Amino acid sequence: MPQKNDSSLTTPQDAYERERLANVHPAAWSNPKPADCYQLVIVGAGPAGLAAAETAAALGAKVALIEHHLIGGGCLNIGCVPSKAIIRTSRLYAEMHDAQRYGAQTPDAIRVDFAAVMERVRRIRTHLSGDDSVRRLAAVGVDVFFGEARFAGTNTLTVDGEKLCFKKALIATGARPNV
Repeated sequence: MPQKNDSSLTTPQDAYERERLANVHPAAWSNPKPADCYQLVIVGAGPAGLAAAETAAALGAKVALIEHHLIGGGCLNIGCVPSKAIIRTSRLYAEMHDAQRYGAQTPDAIRVDFAAVMERVRRIRTHLSGDDSVRRLAAVGVDVFFGEARFAGTNTLTVDGEKLCFKKALIATGARPNV
């Protein structure tokens, strides 16, 4: 399951990480038996894929969501969410450092506990992962498949050899920055 850019390779396997990973790619997960034909298949379970899957399911569509790694994509797991949490701490530090300009008194030495900052990052990711968990998606009627999706015809694709029929497909695999 882990890949080169997987944060689970570099973060402590504490209770937060165990819960997050159980939400975004349960170790004991088995793909469901495919429906006869899906109204919509979505390849990629990042923010766009998740929003499309939940919206289509809420409108009554039979939906399959396919992810090759972790639900939530890069945003939840290694990008937007962790970076914004760290940026917030940095801004708070800067504000505290400048507090006297606003008439507030602070201790002479303001220290940042990096381990505590990273624990906060893990706590936030874990909390948010519950909103996009595999269990919750299944509860709203989305069939979640883990594996590599490959188009096999006009209205078919395979996920690890299992054939899925569909009427419409959405490719929401994200992109890598070109910087």
